[in-house]
Amino acid sequence: MTQLHTDNTARAVSWRPLCERRDLVADSGVVAWLDEAQVALFHLPSTDQGEQLFALENRDPKSGANVIGRGIVGSLKGELVIASPLYKQHFRLKDGSCLEYPEQRLRAWPVRINGDLVEIAEA
Repeated sequence: MTQLHTDNTARAVSWRPLCERRDLVADSGVVAWLDEAQVALFHLPSTDQGEQLFALENRDPKSGANVIGRGIVGSLKGELVIASPLYKQHFRLKDGSCLEYPEQRLRAWPVRINGDLVEIAEA
């Protein structure tokens, strides 16, 4: 089992399948449905920390459009980020916080690869 970017808190975590590993696109975003939410998944297979996977809300808080999964993945000020394709603000992949506008934030979920499945944590 490969486990990536999991929640390290002491609370119990329940995992549920979200999509298959083959649905991921290296160094880019894809979007999956989680109940009523769109989740943008970012698969980074070759970082300094090894393979990483992140799950963020797909809805851009500034425009209200579901476009985060189409943003550009990069590094800014030592942080892995996604740049929103509309207003170009940068969100940290690790927690969804915005570098330019602290009041903007994307929801972030713990996510992992478990065999051929991508699983997301439920609260």
